[in-house]
Amino acid sequence: MSLYRRALLGAMLAAPAIVRAASPVTLRMTQFKAGDAMVLRLAGQADTPYRVEWSEFASGNQMLEAINAGAIDLAYSSEIPPIFAALTDAQVKVIGVIRGDVNEQTVLVPAGSTIKGFADLKGKRVGYVRATTTHYYLLRMLASVGLSWSDITPVNLSPSDGAAAFRSGALDAWAIYGYSVPLAVHGGARVLATAKGFLSGNYLNLGRPGALAEPDRRAAMIDLLGRIARAYAWIDDHHAEYAKAQATALNVPEDAIRSLVDNVSQPRRLTAPLDADVASQQLVADTFSKAGVLPRPVDVTPLWDRTFGAELGAHLQKAA
Repeated sequence: MSLYRRALLGAMLAAPAIVRAASPVTLRMTQFKAGDAMVLRLAGQADTPYRVEWSEFASGNQMLEAINAGAIDLAYSSEIPPIFAALTDAQVKVIGVIRGDVNEQTVLVPAGSTIKGFADLKGKRVGYVRATTTHYYLLRMLASVGLSWSDITPVNLSPSDGAAAFRSGALDAWAIYGYSVPLAVHGGARVLATAKGFLSGNYLNLGRPGALAEPDRRAAMIDLLGRIARAYAWIDDHHAEYAKAQATALNVPEDAIRSLVDNVSQPRRLTAPLDADVASQQLVADTFSKAGVLPRPVDVTPLWDRTFGAELGAHLQKAA
């Protein structure tokens, strides 16, 4: 058994269910730490008439691998992991869209840096995380001033390694996301730019095709996504409660989380897919293809299950 499969099995065995309901349906759901399971509980949406088993993963790529392996029914990621999955005909479908914040996706520079704009990144060492949103919006930021990837010295680092490199002065700039941003700013970093205008803010709900084909499981998936949609709306009027719970779960200062929650580019919403959402992901795929990140062009259209999306849209409208 591979190390990945051992980790997957361990996560699934360790993850508690929200509700152990007397139902034949068990949905296997993924999340990031302090993610949807916590929000459902806080918002009073966790009383599902079916069982939900939650597994935690560190990236959308890992979640997608778990779906493709048949170990997970529902997950979410940025627009990027499914594009790479399409290269290998992975068994995954995009079934919904989470419209989220892009202000937490930034390029940071040290407080005393002479870098004032994207053009000043030429020749500089810039940290990023390969094949993630940081890779994408950094490509687009450079292109906006006539620069290419080869005009900088890109340094592919995990968020934790990037934080250490940035603090030590080994990076001239750092493209990063999440609570790493306020923590770095608190430590003296300056925000050169957010990803607003370069990143769509779309994050994708992903479904296992086999689960989508089972009527009872499909109905449960629609119900759970509806509950998550209501939980996201709950956050709007409960910033303090949400930030406190997330900070405790992540062991991160509460003010770091609160600064993210209070300064989002748009409130988090879960919606049915639109044509514009498919086009948005296609732009990402084309950008990566042009930059040589993908070995060949990818048509993202077959990734989307618009039939499920229509059913989800009707459910969300009815529940509104």
